Amino acid sequence: MEPVEETRVLNRNVYTPMEPYSSGFLKVSDIHTIYWEQSGNPDGCPVIFLHGGPGAGTAPDNRKFFDPEFYRIILFDQRGAGKSTPHACLEENTTWDLVNDVEKLREHLKIPEWQVFGGSWGSTLALAYSQSHPDKVTGLVLRGIFLLRKKEIDWFYEGGASAIYPDAWESFRDLIPENERCSFVNAYHKRLNSDDMETQYAAARAWTKWETMTAHLHPNEENIKKADDDKFSLAFARIENHYFVNKGFLPWDSYLLDNVDKIRHIKATIVQGRYDVVCPMMSAWDLHKAWPEADFKVVPDAGHSANEPGISAELVAANEGIKSFLKSSR
Repeated sequence: MEPVEETRVLNRNVYTPMEPYSSGFLKVSDIHTIYWEQSGNPDGCPVIFLHGGPGAGTAPDNRKFFDPEFYRIILFDQRGAGKSTPHACLEENTTWDLVNDVEKLREHLKIPEWQVFGGSWGSTLALAYSQSHPDKVTGLVLRGIFLLRKKEIDWFYEGGASAIYPDAWESFRDLIPENERCSFVNAYHKRLNSDDMETQYAAARAWTKWETMTAHLHPNEENIKKADDDKFSLAFARIENHYFVNKGFLPWDSYLLDNVDKIRHIKATIVQGRYDVVCPMMSAWDLHKAWPEADFKVVPDAGHSANEPGISAELVAANEGIKSFLKSSR
């Protein structure tokens, strides 16, 4: 009997919002405690949602991409972000600390293996985690691919994307004196780590607003307003900048691409907005070329945000495809 072509039968509509059935805090180091929550089906197939930034934290609508009858949906706030403590803390905050945290959370929740879902920085962390623990990953959904290479940082923070958003760029640029504009990442690092909190907040607002103004194909005022929230902006900007100054704590520039062989066997889908300015399609394309076995979906009328309709639809469909795969392999 011929298999039904998945793309014709998969649901593409986001799911109704749901409340967590359990939540808690997990101490992962002498300094850090992370917030976690579970929703959906307590006996369902577990999936871990890895948020972006780093530093953005999770939000209730992150649950909407998963069928709550099938999935046991786990969200957590990474070190320094969201409800995790201490807020905006950079100490003991590296990619590999977060990879270890994901494992500690899996063990804490007594989950043998799980699906991994991540967008933007979440795609970076998902790749790093799955390459470190390929035997614990049942499937991967990656969105808005970010490989944390120098050319990606330079594109967004050193002037490349300003060719498309010169109006939004001006505020980001003008916070920095002309004599320090040879490296905006370093100039912001200095201000985001100033002894003066108002200097930190001003830099955090400008850094965050640059990203929120460029994250959608069509401007999203609700998203842009996030930059006015000093608590959110401080964690978002400080932690992002800390990771970018340190090159993602990766051993070399092409590390995540060079280690694709470790995860080539995992069922995976890559979803990318064609007009993503924050994480431009060159990175998704490079990952696709290195990993042709993964499904590759380009959304022709979308930018960066997971909440854009075309991207949301492809993310739901990707999860539905993995759901079908997991059901058939049981």
